[in-house]
Amino acid sequence: MVFGKNINRYYLKYLHYFLIGIIALLLVDLYQLKFPEIVRNVIDGIDEGWLTMEQIRDYMKEILKIALILFVGRFLWRFALFGNGVRIEADLREKMFSHMEGLSQRYFQENKTGALMALFTNDLQTIRRAFGSGTLMLIDALFLGTLAFRKMLLIHKTLTLISLIPLLIIAVCGVILGRTMRKKFSQMQKAFANLSDFTQESFSGIAVIKAFVKEAKELIAFRKINKENRDKNLEYVKLAVLLQVLIGLFINSVIVLILGYGGYLVIKEKFTIGTLTEFISYFSSMIWPMMAIGNLINLRSQGVASLRRIDKLLNEPYEIVDGEDAISLDINGKIEFRDFSFAYPDGQEALKNISFKIEAGESLGVIGRTGCGKTTIADVLMRIHNIEEGKVFIDDVDLMKIKVRNLRDQIAYVPQDNFLFSDTIANNINFSKDALDMDAVMAAAKLADVHDNIMEFPGNYNSVLGERGTTVSGGQKQRIAIARALMKDAKILILDDSVSAVDTNTEKTILENLQRERRGKTTILIAHRISTVQSLDKIALLDEGRLVGFGSHEELLLSCPEYRKMVELQQLEEEIGGAGDE
Repeated sequence: MVFGKNINRYYLKYLHYFLIGIIALLLVDLYQLKFPEIVRNVIDGIDEGWLTMEQIRDYMKEILKIALILFVGRFLWRFALFGNGVRIEADLREKMFSHMEGLSQRYFQENKTGALMALFTNDLQTIRRAFGSGTLMLIDALFLGTLAFRKMLLIHKTLTLISLIPLLIIAVCGVILGRTMRKKFSQMQKAFANLSDFTQESFSGIAVIKAFVKEAKELIAFRKINKENRDKNLEYVKLAVLLQVLIGLFINSVIVLILGYGGYLVIKEKFTIGTLTEFISYFSSMIWPMMAIGNLINLRSQGVASLRRIDKLLNEPYEIVDGEDAISLDINGKIEFRDFSFAYPDGQEALKNISFKIEAGESLGVIGRTGCGKTTIADVLMRIHNIEEGKVFIDDVDLMKIKVRNLRDQIAYVPQDNFLFSDTIANNINFSKDALDMDAVMAAAKLADVHDNIMEFPGNYNSVLGERGTTVSGGQKQRIAIARALMKDAKILILDDSVSAVDTNTEKTILENLQRERRGKTTILIAHRISTVQSLDKIALLDEGRLVGFGSHEELLLSCPEYRKMVELQQLEEEIGGAGDE
């Protein structure tokens, strides 16, 4: 079965297993066709009266020897060929995962998680069956069918040709139904991906569903998607069953022809009863290849549809790559944006002609209303997006000329969602390191003011977090994420709205720790509250993607009306909030 460049290479990688499996399969087919000859001799010997007990014992020994060979051969080809399907599935899954890790953020924004998971489950399992059962069926159908056909021709050509008529009909039906089945299977996989994505999203948002008492609404939506998945599966099953039933009908019609014409030949004494039995036995050996044709069409229809989906993933180009002149740089931390603009693929502008500079070791606060482009600055520095208009420099070197891995290795980043893995707290904080250093882990946790909280958990640092960190509070989640970034001790630290869920006293403690421990290292803090960033060296105020103010807190109070207005507004909010508390 030839599937394309992303799959064919595995035929070569596991060629030795394929050869063992094919040789064992061919031996099984050869010895399997010895049975009809033995049966013919026994029947004719009994009918004609020349068979002796000694000959019967010899035939029994021959049958036992053949049975032992078939046992060993069938074990070998099943292990080799079916095992190859499992090996290829594992290799392909690893290749897909590795390729996905190199894809840009845009790809994951445009493709739903459930659809991607379906590639790693349903589609890969289909490929495994195609490589295991599909390879077996193809080789067995060709070899066993050819051998049995040759044996039948040697017995009686006319009877053999008569028995082939239904096979031609099977071939035509297979071609016609195969095309439709391939299309239906593709629709079936897409429906499953939609169902998987909806289910995963619902479970992730179960707290929201319960809070708004919308379980019934979600169930109705699930039923609709589940029904579509069921209907698409039934459409495919109808075609698969129709093909198998047609093949069974044609096989039975052949047996009718063989018995009719073969019985006539026996009556006319042109055939012995043993010879007719032998011929029927050879045709019975062809039943599996004929049934395999239907299964092969079925598997190939599934395999081609799944392979196209997997090929689409593996052929997705990398967007964030090193240029030919990219260098490795030992970063100090000087950062400059010069006439920089950025727009997302849908045309939405995030940043418009911004320019600012901070020296190595300085701290920068980035503030502004939601959607003004603050996070885009962090994404660009991390090379999550390419730079197409304007320039960004680190230590006076064009960001696009720094190797991506080298750049990211020297930046610690705390994203907005504060993602945590379903692992121990210690391993989450130690994520940037290969070996676990508990002293360093606890030191980072203390800087993030989360050590005392961790020690209150039953397992302390060995407590296992729920999926995406659901077993800790929002504030604890933020602080563990900060500890993870501090553990890296990078030249540049970026915190994106990373203290929004903690109280004022905790925020103050964390900021004081950062200023003390990261003296001489560049720190960028993205926030909504001016109180969070007012003690930093520089503050950048963004408004609808434009830089409307840049300088220290004191400088902006004097020179930037927008900044003064924001300060006054936030002070008023704090006063109102304080009065409300009283």
